[in-house]
Amino acid sequence: MTDTSESKSTEGIKDVVSEAVTETVVAATKDAEPVVDAENTEKNADEFIRTRKGDNIGNTAKRQRLLKKEPDTWGKPVYSGEERKPKRKVACMIGYCGTGYHGMQLNPPNKTIEGDLFEAFVKGGAISKNNSNDLKKNGFMRAARTDKGVHAAGNVISLKMIIEDDDVVEKINSHLPEQIRLWGYQRTNKSFDCRKMCSSRIYEYLMPTYSFLPPRPGSVLAKEILKAEKEFQGTTRVDKEGETFWNELMAKCKAVGVTDNEIDQIYEANRLGLDLSVPLEQAAINFRKISRECRGAFRISQERLELVRKALNIYVGSHNFHNFTLGKSYKDPSAKRYMKSFKVSEPFLIEGTEWISIKIHGQSFMLHQIRKMIGMAALVIRTGCPLERIEEAFGENKINIPKAPALGLLLEQPVYDGYNERLQGWGHEALGFDKYEKEMDAFKHKFIYDKIFKEEQQEHVFSGFFSFIDAFNGTNENSGVPIFQFLTARGIAGNQVNDNDGEE
Repeated sequence: MTDTSESKSTEGIKDVVSEAVTETVVAATKDAEPVVDAENTEKNADEFIRTRKGDNIGNTAKRQRLLKKEPDTWGKPVYSGEERKPKRKVACMIGYCGTGYHGMQLNPPNKTIEGDLFEAFVKGGAISKNNSNDLKKNGFMRAARTDKGVHAAGNVISLKMIIEDDDVVEKINSHLPEQIRLWGYQRTNKSFDCRKMCSSRIYEYLMPTYSFLPPRPGSVLAKEILKAEKEFQGTTRVDKEGETFWNELMAKCKAVGVTDNEIDQIYEANRLGLDLSVPLEQAAINFRKISRECRGAFRISQERLELVRKALNIYVGSHNFHNFTLGKSYKDPSAKRYMKSFKVSEPFLIEGTEWISIKIHGQSFMLHQIRKMIGMAALVIRTGCPLERIEEAFGENKINIPKAPALGLLLEQPVYDGYNERLQGWGHEALGFDKYEKEMDAFKHKFIYDKIFKEEQQEHVFSGFFSFIDAFNGTNENSGVPIFQFLTARGIAGNQVNDNDGEE
């Protein structure tokens, strides 16, 4: 759903929110982000990597000996005439646009980044044809997995590679689509593992500043906020900027004959998936047009921007993020993660719409953690509840935090501080992306940033997401409490669910 009547993205938005209110528990992985089909990807890819003898030649060698008494031919070259060349352990710096891919990690038969990379390495002569059917033979590993559709300006893979040709990078890139690039490689010792030796990771999240505007007056969430404020007066922040925005928007609607009642009917029909009557269709067209114009013209105040920074800085340090992932209880030790920093840029304009960039630097991340951290911070700003609500989410009470759209998320780069200290102590070059900065910036703008901005302009992903949250009236089936009551003055204590209740 985009705005109120755009049904094109309604299903996608419903998927996002419904995950926040259903009882499906999904196993999370340590370093996963926003972002991934992790439950299937991890299993399938690991089975592929851990190939047993005989798995790729039909019947196993043991079965051949027992049933046919044939000799075990495992290990004999398929391409007997291929010249054997020495392999060296290397770290490869890569970048990619994840649009059209089912994530980073190999997951046959789905189209993945690793699948295209591996094919290009073979065609470019960096991996022999005899080793082209098994990642394990090449010691292949990635520093960070990314989810379906998620991008990476910089990521690292490690493997044993043939590097005799000086132009091996150019050869590999010639067999890759433009949206995947090998920036370069660096020799490492034989025991190097790009995932285990990665000390931290930096992600970036891009979002339009209108995402921090309060819910539409009269929406389900706005009514809950007002009702709770009457019970706990003085708890909710006064938002004059938000009031001005909605007053001006509603005045423009009335000027073209769109009433408050018609807007409520449009939202309700969209929420229930009902067709609009002819008069409401025209009202929806007018309302959508005015809403887009007002959102595009919105410019965040410095006061609100500082509030965003304060909210995100609450995540810095070591906390229990069990509410910010899937299938983790408060007592699970793996739910504790350390965030190093959150940096929010100054606003910038793209095609007339104002955006901000958020850089997230952490040791490691769980499944959906970044998107839930962004979602929680944005909702706390929008609803006017105390910023301390974020700190309360680190506590034992279980709440359902919706994930912010995956659209704005990308992996900036893995960081190798500890490994680089040892390298520099030995007089070697540090492992990193500094030398590729110019090419990476050009790539980000052409294949990542532009795609994000264009998709938001066409699909209105962020406005659709927050509009659906505002109109959502689901309740916890055990307590009957509204799912998003924790965003009101009533707080988390009256909104908790059981560990096995309401999991995404």
